[in-house]
Order: sequence, then structure tokens, then C-alpha cells
Amino acid sequence: MSRIGLKPVEIPEGVEININGNTATVKGPKGELTRDFHQDMKVVIEDNVLTVERPSNHKEHRALHGTTRSLIGNMVQGVHKGFEKNLEISGVGYRALKQGDKVVINAGYSHPVELDPIDGIEIDVPKNTQIIVKGISKELVGEVAANIRAIRPPEPYKGKGIRYEGEYVRQKEGKTAK
Repeated sequence: MSRIGLKPVEIPEGVEININGNTATVKGPKGELTRDFHQDMKVVIEDNVLTVERPSNHKEHRALHGTTRSLIGNMVQGVHKGFEKNLEISGVGYRALKQGDKVVINAGYSHPVELDPIDGIEIDVPKNTQIIVKGISKELVGEVAANIRAIRPPEPYKGKGIRYEGEYVRQKEGKTAK
């Protein structure tokens, strides 16, 4: 039984949802998102509450039930509040700075890495060791944050690199002399 699929999605004020066949369009104060979902799933909106129903108890329908509800719930949250991922840079000489709408990251390579902005994603650099990725699409925010982290993932000996805020990197012991 899908626990997530059975949870209703509360539709906050200022958010409008249109279901056209198997396409959901969500409009809110921060923007608009559109996504297709499986044609077997049935989406019902009553009294500012959205519920997802499945036609049967087949394994595929059970899996799609929770997934569809999560995707639509994330769309509603994204256009209402938005999503944010914080990244930390640690290491001597590692830093980031914003030049116009580009972000330039120095992460120990012979050249700085430049990131061009993506539509719907905003990258802020409040300090030279902190990067904030904001947007309305949870999927896109996570992907951009993962791509930034992949520039220089944290290494296990000194902990240098780019990591998510609060991410724990297990430290390894270095070689010892006999």
C-alpha cells in the first residue's frame, strides 16, 4: 500500500492546477511548471485538495501512484515556495565568485571553471565559500547542485572540495611511518 500516494496534496492560495488528460500544469507566484504523468493515474481536485488514484493494485500501478503524487506535490511546492540547495567550498585557495550572471569557481585546477546560468535556476554566491542554487523545479535544482559538486567532490583525506551544506565526509587516516 502506497503511503505517499494516499496523502492528499494541499493546494495553497495563489496556486492554480490544470489537469488536461495526463498533463499537469501548475501556476503560482514563482512561476509555472508543466509535466506529463502516466495515463493510468487519475488526478482528482476537490476543495483545494488534490488526490491521486490508481486503477488497480498491480505492481506497476502501485509504483506509479506514489511517484505521481510526489511529482505533483513537488510542482505545487516549487511554484509556491521554491527549492534551494546550499553548497560549501572548503580548501585553501578554493573559492567562487559571481561575474555578471556567470559563476566562476576556482577549485584547484589550472583554470577557473565557469558556469553559465540555466533557465529557471538562480545561483547566488553570498560568500566566496558558499553557493546557493535556487529554482522552482526540484529536479533541476538538484541536478545543477550535483553538477557543481562534481567539479571537485570532497576528498576523504583532508576534506577539501565542494560539498552540500551539512554533508558528512568520513575522514580516512593517512599513511603512517614505521
